[in-house]
Amino acid sequence: MQYLEGRKFVVLGIFLAVALVFAVRLFHIQVLDGSYKLAADKNTLQRIVQTPYRGVIYDRNGQILVQNTPVYDLMVIPREVKKLDSARFCQLLQMPLQELRDGLRAAKTYSRGKASPLVQNLSTQELAAIQDNLIDFPGFSIKPRMARSYKTQNLAHALGYVGPVSPTMLEKPKYAKYVPGDFLGISGIESYYEKELMGRRGVQYRMVNVRGIEKGAFRDGEFDTLSVAGQDLHLSIDPELQKYGEFLMQGKKGSVVAIDPKTGEILAFVSAPSFDPAMLTGKGSGNRYMELLRDTARPLFDRPLAAAYSPGSVFKLVNEAIALQEGVVTPQTGFPCNWKLVRCTHRHEYPANLTLATKNSCNPYFYQVMFAALRQGRSPSKYEDVAIGLTEWRKHVTSFGLAQHLDVDLPGERMGLIPSRNFYDKRYGHHRWTYKTIYSLSIGQGEVQVTPLQMANLMCIFANRGYYYAPHFVRSVGNGGPLPRFREKHFTSVDQRHFEDIIPGMQAVVDGRGGTGNYASLLDVGISVAGKTGTVQNPHGEDHATFGAFAPAEDPRIAISVFIENAGFGGSSAAPLAGLMMEKYLRGKVAPWRQRWENWLPGSADRFVTHRNRR
Repeated sequence: MQYLEGRKFVVLGIFLAVALVFAVRLFHIQVLDGSYKLAADKNTLQRIVQTPYRGVIYDRNGQILVQNTPVYDLMVIPREVKKLDSARFCQLLQMPLQELRDGLRAAKTYSRGKASPLVQNLSTQELAAIQDNLIDFPGFSIKPRMARSYKTQNLAHALGYVGPVSPTMLEKPKYAKYVPGDFLGISGIESYYEKELMGRRGVQYRMVNVRGIEKGAFRDGEFDTLSVAGQDLHLSIDPELQKYGEFLMQGKKGSVVAIDPKTGEILAFVSAPSFDPAMLTGKGSGNRYMELLRDTARPLFDRPLAAAYSPGSVFKLVNEAIALQEGVVTPQTGFPCNWKLVRCTHRHEYPANLTLATKNSCNPYFYQVMFAALRQGRSPSKYEDVAIGLTEWRKHVTSFGLAQHLDVDLPGERMGLIPSRNFYDKRYGHHRWTYKTIYSLSIGQGEVQVTPLQMANLMCIFANRGYYYAPHFVRSVGNGGPLPRFREKHFTSVDQRHFEDIIPGMQAVVDGRGGTGNYASLLDVGISVAGKTGTVQNPHGEDHATFGAFAPAEDPRIAISVFIENAGFGGSSAAPLAGLMMEKYLRGKVAPWRQRWENWLPGSADRFVTHRNRR
């Protein structure tokens, strides 16, 4: 009996110990640990997500291009909407009844218990008209946030725009951090630097009564977290040069890209036709976007980045460099202007050397230059010999940044095309094509395609005598510099000395007597220019005009490509526009007699030649 009595006290002690543990735990839960009270009091607490300030975007001079402006979103929690007076509600918000019904239906589809936006982008004035009446509409609340505001009417394609996160996006893991009503970068720099610009959200918990009136912070803000603003971006864009380029391209289709070859920083990025970036922000932006999308001129199309064209005669410079590297020609090599091989664009002096051939853009000369580079007798079979030659040629060409992404800091970059042996085997069959099949590559026609950005980068390569930095817009992120990869030199497979042999011909194109690019010359203001004209055959209409150049030739500070669709000869359309842009950047102004060109540039090339002859 004494033994059993002892066991009874042991069991009782265990029960008492367990009860004490539970009591202590309950005390901790109910008194000390407010997180459980927070979970239990959801009906009397309001969780407010603080959207951080999105980073501001500046130009190279420190002037604001894109900033934030306060707007308000009307949020709804469907489960909490009680006895909604739809007629009065719609009258207050100046919205159609069907729009209210559609919005509530979409909110219920997302979640009956979570807040989602019903009306977005309310201004301060619109908020004032409804705020005092929201107390009569349970389930509705105001969420303040910052919307994008543009201080420039230019650079729309590069800046991009910000838009609401879509339901489709929310289903993807990539957008797990976003909730309905959030905004994110949709295109351009806004999209590429979304992570840096968006910052980090904060959360606040507020006590509210049954009428929805705020009673103060919960537990003195113990569970609140602060938002962290996004990082600012400082761009390399020269605002005056950008504005000038867009003015000169009015009425045209095409692009202008200007780069500082010493750094790879993009100075101007013109896509024509363009639009005011403010069109894609604020109320009604969705409708305005659809108008732009339906426009047959395709103003939303980012031509410098995504349009791919045959480069025309500008590509002859690449073939020159490769032939020199392969040792099949020298700067003194001459070839006859044999029109039986390929027609030349005009009569000119005998191409006795590389400089004269470049100056006059002699098609037969460069036909023979590329033939020498490809047909080096590596195989007794003419088919295999040219196939081997093309493979080696393509290795050289791709080292110039062609047929690949340059990794510019914008989404949507196109690679272009440099055809390979396999490409022609698929098209014509193995050993069923020869040099005569592909000779158009020698003059930048045929299957070769480049983007205007790649062409501007080509000019950087020749300006730097053999290397380039990846083109980029952002000079600094926050208080740091650009992304590290933008400081890396990319060398071509061609030795520097061969570029030195090509530059005199490029200078003769612009500054030499009778050069095809004379309209880009700036010798009258003491600036030497090196460049190359191009006229691109277009089976769908008038030929396209193109021109690439850099200046000053001896110490380049700007490299530029101009591509104008259906504008005819590059020398009479694209070259003068490039000259104006280079002078504007290097001198800050344009000579008075050249200013007159601005008035006709949106017109035809023929009018320009007449005007110039009257000078």
